[in-house]
Amino acid sequence: MKWCALLIAGSCLFAQTPAAPQADNPASEMEELRVAFGQANTSEIEVLRVIEQHLAKKPDTAFRPYLEHRAAEAAIALHNDALVVRYGEPSLARTPDDMKLLPGVAHSLLALNTREAADHALKYTRRAEDLVRQLQKNGNPGNVSPIEWRNQTDRLLSAALIDDARANGILGHPDEALATAQRAFDAYPEAAAVREISYWYEQQGKPAEAIRALADAFTIPDAQATDEDRAKDRAHLGELYRKAKGSEEGLGSLCLEAYDREAALVKARDLSLHRNEPNAGRTNVLDFTLSGIDGKSLAMSSLKGKVVVMDLWATWCIPCREQHPLYEQVKERYRLNTSVVFLSVNADASPEPVKPYLTAQKWQGPVYFEDGLVRLYAVDGLPATIILDRNGKLFTHLNGYDQEHKENFVELLTARIRDALALPAN
Repeated sequence: MKWCALLIAGSCLFAQTPAAPQADNPASEMEELRVAFGQANTSEIEVLRVIEQHLAKKPDTAFRPYLEHRAAEAAIALHNDALVVRYGEPSLARTPDDMKLLPGVAHSLLALNTREAADHALKYTRRAEDLVRQLQKNGNPGNVSPIEWRNQTDRLLSAALIDDARANGILGHPDEALATAQRAFDAYPEAAAVREISYWYEQQGKPAEAIRALADAFTIPDAQATDEDRAKDRAHLGELYRKAKGSEEGLGSLCLEAYDREAALVKARDLSLHRNEPNAGRTNVLDFTLSGIDGKSLAMSSLKGKVVVMDLWATWCIPCREQHPLYEQVKERYRLNTSVVFLSVNADASPEPVKPYLTAQKWQGPVYFEDGLVRLYAVDGLPATIILDRNGKLFTHLNGYDQEHKENFVELLTARIRDALALPAN
């Protein structure tokens, strides 16, 4: 499970990495570790080797909490279940709410496939469920869009429930495992959840239900599912179907039905999430109307025939603030060109902090809210620059801000605008 997909301002939620001791420890040991980690050069296998050698040499080191936590992270990255458990369980005893370790340790325990390990895993996955639900109850902190917040937290909850289901099954409760797997799918419809449903139907000797669920796993739109996952699902689906029917005749039709069923489910969820969005259901940017912070609206259709440069930013985004003067430089270059329009587009989850922020930063000019642009252009990071050509078609989408080469941004953006202007309008 990609549990650390839930990133807020670059940090995994609930991260509780123990701080390395400072003044209480000999400077020589600190220097020894500093050099060793530097030589490891971010290689997880080398990091793990450094830690294990250090702990073998100095088992009573005051750095043990920090080192065990870092070793557990490295072991998770390396998919070494035995070492994840060895270092992860002591770390969770110290920091029980650590969402960087809870799911990883639970998953590794489940891989051992023993009742004792499953009992431990259930404790961790239930804690993860509680933490995610508390997070959802507390609400969006405001540094991601409300819809992305919902998707991320629902995905985290689904992943915890999938591990909960597997633990229950290993502990001899297949009915509860199946019900929990269904809850995981209800929380977030993805291949992993419906694959777990199929597994427990199969364990209960219900091939027809297992086949239907596995067809859903094979066909559901899911960016998290890899080609290898799809191939395994297809192979196992064929195996189950041939065993039940004697051949694969009719399997294609079953998969098409599953595809239609799951595509409709995902679309319905998407519409539900966007029902309060001002431009819900619209797929052409020229049909959008953006609300302005001053109460005035902007019909994007009014900008057809012009090159539109949209700066998407948020009050919590430090790189957005650093990049703003560079936009101003480019705007000055095109100040007299009426064929180019610059739009400052805020992507905060809530409008409350925007006006005070603009006042504090002394930013000038109209500001509009994104009102669905993040969804339309699949913006997954800020700052983002979106340029539309004269026909309202996406010309380019620039992600992020390269501080080391910030001097290049002005020339890059100028060149992209010039190229867009060169295209004819319909």
